[in-house]
Amino acid sequence: MNQRHPRDAMTAGEDLSLEAVVERLSGWHREHRGQGRDASATPAAVSERMDAEIKALESLMAGDEDRRRLAGLASWLQESLERLTPVLQSRGEYRLPHSWACDHPHSRLVEEERVLMANAIDRDLEGVGAQIALDPGGDLASLLVGLEIRGESRLANWALDHYLRVSGDYGMPRLLSMFRVIETLAGARRALRRRQDAVGDDEQPALLAETMGACRCYLTLAEQHAEFRFPPLVIGVGVTGSGKSRFTRALVGQLGAVRVCSDAERRRLHGDYPQATPDEPPVDIFSEAATERTYRRLADCAGRLLDAGFPVCIDATCLKREQRNRLRHQAESRGLPVLLISFEADDATLERRIRKRASRRGGDVRDGLAILHRQRSGFEDFTDDERLHLIHLDTTADNAGETLAGLIQEHAHWT
Repeated sequence: MNQRHPRDAMTAGEDLSLEAVVERLSGWHREHRGQGRDASATPAAVSERMDAEIKALESLMAGDEDRRRLAGLASWLQESLERLTPVLQSRGEYRLPHSWACDHPHSRLVEEERVLMANAIDRDLEGVGAQIALDPGGDLASLLVGLEIRGESRLANWALDHYLRVSGDYGMPRLLSMFRVIETLAGARRALRRRQDAVGDDEQPALLAETMGACRCYLTLAEQHAEFRFPPLVIGVGVTGSGKSRFTRALVGQLGAVRVCSDAERRRLHGDYPQATPDEPPVDIFSEAATERTYRRLADCAGRLLDAGFPVCIDATCLKREQRNRLRHQAESRGLPVLLISFEADDATLERRIRKRASRRGGDVRDGLAILHRQRSGFEDFTDDERLHLIHLDTTADNAGETLAGLIQEHAHWT
C-alpha cells in the first residue's frame, strides 16, 4: 500500500484501507474543527447544501413518481433541519472549512486489493457541496453512503463504529440520518447527470435505464435512512476473557450496532497515565471513582446513540447492578428494548484465553489472572427484574456468534 503523509495527497494519488481512511478523516476533522467561517451559521450552510441538491436533482428528473419521492424526502429533510437546528448550533465549534475530500482529491479507498471508491469518501468535488462548510457528519455520511450504495453495508457499519470510537464524537450521530439523505440525493444527481452529459451517445437507451436504475437505488436508500427506528440497547456482561469484545464486535457488521467500549472511553476520560503535575503520582484510572465516571460516560454515549436511532452494544464488564441499572435506564426511559447478554465460559477456557492474550501482548499473565479473580469475586448476581431481559451465551459453543445475533433479533425485534 502506498502510504504518504496527508499533505502529499494534494499532488499525488494515495491508496488507503478503510481503517486508514476513517482514522485520517477523524484526525483531519479534529485538526480543522472550528475553522469554518461564522460557526453559528452551520444550519444555514446545511440548508444551502440541502436546497442546492434538491433543486439540481429535480431539474434532472422526468417521471412523476420520482418527483413524488423526491418531494417526500425534501419535506422530511426540511422537518429534520428544523428539529435539529439546536443540535447544529450547539456544534458550531466543530464546523469545518470544507470537506476532507478537497484536501485529498486523489485518495482511493482500497479493501482487499479492490478499489471501492476512486474518491476515498465518495464526495462530489465538482458539484454543489464540497466547498460549503459543514459539520464533520457530512463527510462521514458521504463515506457511509458510498459504501452502502455499493452493497458494502458491513463495511459502512464498521466505519461508523470505528469513527465514533476514535473520535469520541457521540453527539454527531443525531445528524447522520439527515446528512445521509443529503448525500444520497447527491448520488442520485450524479447518476442522472451522466445521462445528460451523454447526449448523442449511440447507447443512450441503455444508459437511460442504467442511470435511472442508479438514481432509484439512491432514492430507496434515502427513504430507508428517513425511516423512524426503535433501536435496542444490548448490555454485555462478563469477566475478562469471556468473549465480550469479540462477540459485540461481530454485532457491528452483522446487525449494524455501534459499540461503546469501556476501555476506549475510560482512556478518553482519564488518559493512559494521567497526572496533574510532574511531582504528583499517576492517577489510578481503575479506581472506584474513575470507574463510576467511566460508566456515566458509557450511559451518556448510549443515550445519545439511541436518540439518533442507532442500536447500541455496551462492551464493558458491567459486574455491578448499579452499573447495569444506569445503562438500562437509557433504554427504558425512552421506551426502547434492552437486553442483557451474559458472556460465559468455563474456568479453564477463561484462563487459557488470558494466557494467550498475555503472550500476544507481552503482558504478565499473573496480572491477568489476578484481575480475573477480582472480577469473579466482585460480580453481583442478576436480580429477578434483570432476568426478564437476560440471555446467557456460552462463548465456547459452536456458532455462538450466529446464535447471539438470532437471539437479539428475536428478543428485540431488531431487523
